[in-house]
Parts: sequence; C-alpha cells; structure tokens
Amino acid sequence: MDTFQALVARQDEDRISTAVETLTTADLPPGEVTIRVLYSSVNFKDALALTPGGGVVRKYPVIPGIDLTGEVVDSQSPEFAVGDMVLAHGYQIGTGHHGGYAEYARLPADQVVPMGALSPHDGAAIGTAGFTAAMSVQALIDWGIAPDAGSVVVTGASGGVGTVSVDLLADAGYRVVASTGKPQAAELLKMLGASEIIGRLPTDPKAKPRPLATARWAAAVDCVGGATLADVLSAVDYGGAVAASGLTGGPALHTTVMPFILRGIALLGMESVQMAIGPRRNLWARLGDSLRPRHLADITTEVDVKNVVEVVDQVRAGAFTGRAVVRVAGGF
Repeated sequence: MDTFQALVARQDEDRISTAVETLTTADLPPGEVTIRVLYSSVNFKDALALTPGGGVVRKYPVIPGIDLTGEVVDSQSPEFAVGDMVLAHGYQIGTGHHGGYAEYARLPADQVVPMGALSPHDGAAIGTAGFTAAMSVQALIDWGIAPDAGSVVVTGASGGVGTVSVDLLADAGYRVVASTGKPQAAELLKMLGASEIIGRLPTDPKAKPRPLATARWAAAVDCVGGATLADVLSAVDYGGAVAASGLTGGPALHTTVMPFILRGIALLGMESVQMAIGPRRNLWARLGDSLRPRHLADITTEVDVKNVVEVVDQVRAGAFTGRAVVRVAGGF
C-alpha cells in the first residue's frame, strides 16, 4: 500500500474537477486506524462536496465519500486489530478529511465503528442516508408516536433517506404515506411497505402557505426541507412530531409558531455528523439486528468508484432513486 488510487476533487476558481490520481501513504491524514476501503456510497452531501459553493468542503483538494466500509490493515489503537471489518461516516470524512472514494483511508479510532453483523456491502448500502433514516424513525418512536396514532408521511420518499425510512416505518407497523415527485417510484415504494403514494408537498407550490391546515399526519420524516417541511408542519396532528434532515428543497423555512403552540407538535432535527461515537456505534449495532432494513437489495444500485460522478450528478438533480453503493476495491 505504498501507493494507491483515489478519486480526488480539486477546485479551480469556480469549477470543481475530479480525477483518479495515484497517491502515497504520506498523503493520508493522521489517525490511528488505516482501512482498506471496500465500499462507499453516494449521499446528497457528496453531491454538495462536488458543487461549487456547496458549502460542505473546508479546503480542496479532498477525497470525497462521506462514508466507507472496509478492513483494518494497520491499527495503533487497542480497540481495533488488523483484519477487523469496520465502517465510518460523519465528522469531517469526505469534506475536511479524506474520505471513502480511495483504496485506503486513515481515521482517528474514535470515528470508527465495528461492522458487527453487517457485511461491508450492506453497511455501505445503509450508509449515512440509512443511518439518518434510522435516527429519524427512532426519534419518532422515542417521542411516543405509536403505530395506531395515524399516518406517517415521508417526504422525498424515493431518495436514500426516504426509501430506508419507508422500509423501517412499515416494518415497525406504521401506516406510511410516501410523498414523491417520481411517479415511476410508486411500485418500489409500495413494495417497501407504503400504504399510499402521493405527489410532492405542497400540492400547489404557488399557493400561499397556511399557518394551520387540516391535520393529516400523526408524524413525518421530512427529507426535503423548505416549502415541503412548512407544509408538513401545518398538517401534523396534535402532539405529533416531524423528524427533519433534508434541505434539497432549500434551507429557508417559512412557517409560523401556530403548529407548535396550538397543536403542541415537535420539530426534531436529525444530525448525524457530530454524533458521539458511543451512540453512533449503538445505533449501528441495531441496524445490523432489530433495525436492519428489509429491502436493501431492492433499493441499491452498485457503481464503480471511477464512474461515481455520473451518479453524484443524478443525486444532485434529484433524479436518483434509492441508494448507490460505490465499489472501491476493484472499482478503479
């Protein structure tokens, strides 16, 4: 491993370019655990990392890929031994610290998660998006939203967070309404367990938002943000909650306090980047057991890392359905 292949993103004024480059181990950042990367995935944040003005990369050049799975090849930590199968995501991986689109990665031990019962492929198929979905579903359960409370709407349901959320919620017994702008995804979403498929919210994007609408949802997993989140908030029933993680619809939120003070609903922000390693490892252990998504194979497309930019472009445009697993070992 004196030299290895990596997909490197570089910035030239207002343009970001990517190319496969040969690096040396001296190019890897400091850390106690060196990993031979087997798989990564594509998340919306990866698209932002390759977008001028995306706002997530501190300094170029950088190796993108905000999550990775692989095998430990060198360890200076008593927590990990050579041969251990591990995964990592969050923190500054792929944005301020070289990430998963390379044959090798080096990370601090307190950012590494034992693979447990998951395979490297399934760990990448879940990835950051699936982890965020699990956080969202668990947050609604912890808030006290029971399966018999009513419908739970998932916005951006055909995306990475959305598909896994639909799968997990349906498996837990909830009646899931999947909101998507892709009619062609309806069959997949029904197979994942959605009871009803609706179009994008709000149904009339030109209509003036109402402070309170007729209550339609017991709770929601919002993967879009913007006007969609505002519409969902106005229609959540008394005591409900919305687990929000998306901003593909924009970061602005034009709403009022009415849903919060008249219906007592909660807006629960889902943030996985800085989650402490203890809770992170615990949730991953559950993702390999009681929270394992049932239909990973049905929502997963595999792509070689040398071709990943094509998929990143689709994710940026909102044209990709499900999860993209990036084959790194043998993918250059």
